[in-house]
Amino acid sequence: MTDQPNQPHQPYDGYDPYGQQPQAWPGQGYQGYEDPHAAQQYTQQWQGQTWETQNHQPVSGQAPDPETAILTPQSPQPARSPGTPQGPAAPAAGDAADPSASGYGPATVGGNTRVTAAQRARAEGRSPIIEPGMQPAALTALLGLLLAGAAALGTYALLVPLVVLQAVTAAGWFRLNGMWPARQGIALGFAGALAADAALLVSDRSPSAILGTIGVWVLLALVLQLRSHADPDERMYGLMATVAASALAIVAGGYLAAAADAVTVGAVAVAVAVLARAIVPPPRTAASVVVALLAASGAGSAVGTLTDLGTQGAFLGAGAAACALIGHRVASYDYPSRFVHFTAGVALPLAAAAPAVYVLGRALA
Repeated sequence: MTDQPNQPHQPYDGYDPYGQQPQAWPGQGYQGYEDPHAAQQYTQQWQGQTWETQNHQPVSGQAPDPETAILTPQSPQPARSPGTPQGPAAPAAGDAADPSASGYGPATVGGNTRVTAAQRARAEGRSPIIEPGMQPAALTALLGLLLAGAAALGTYALLVPLVVLQAVTAAGWFRLNGMWPARQGIALGFAGALAADAALLVSDRSPSAILGTIGVWVLLALVLQLRSHADPDERMYGLMATVAASALAIVAGGYLAAAADAVTVGAVAVAVAVLARAIVPPPRTAASVVVALLAASGAGSAVGTLTDLGTQGAFLGAGAAACALIGHRVASYDYPSRFVHFTAGVALPLAAAAPAVYVLGRALA
């Protein structure tokens, strides 16, 4: 029983302590005051050790760095939680580590180009030239004396030190250009030298055999490089190195085409010039070159008196020495290794002097 007047019957919608009816929109569930702990069951729970978030500063509104395309850290290193064990600090999510802390420069879109030892030496004010030294010069002199003595014995005796010279020339040129191992190129260059020697013997030591072999080997190297699957830049470098190594090894066959007396005088002059160049300290390059040329000229004149060239051997010795010093300089370029000094440093002076020996030998005969 109640004292209230009769009210029309309404359906019961639940108890509302504030006297407000909940409203529901179409497509939505019941909205009202939710349990404050209900949302936690849908929140991702992190297990393990985490960073405190109260020390982080908001990074909203930061613009990406135009160089690195990443956000530059704006906040100090976050502190660890009291229960976190000691260890290397890890960067917070969304911020990039400072590039200066690792010893590397900032990342760039274009990347960093490789700096060669010669470029670094020039930037630091140092010379990119390191001369072979006395030991390679002694080997060059020994090989030159072998050529001179073999030429006096006969054509086929000359072939033995000449083949050694051609093999070392092909290998040294590839290593001087930083291409190692390059067995195919070395083998191709050495094969060209052997083909030129055979052509010289068949043609009665005609110099046209050298020119013809160079032309054929250039075409062969071009065909082989076109069939390569390497990058275009690598194929171009390989082509140039193969052609140059083949040409130098073939040109060294000029000792076989030259007269025996010219080979004897020229090889001795090269040996003396290289030794004199190695004796004088490298900083005095101009004085060293002058001393080497004068010594080679004197040696050519002395050896020439023992042959039919006479005192005209001085001119042949000076010309052969000048070409040899150019080859010596090439073998000293771009911080070469010890292997380069004992291959290109030994062979290039003698290989470069071969054309001068042939030309001056015919002119002075």
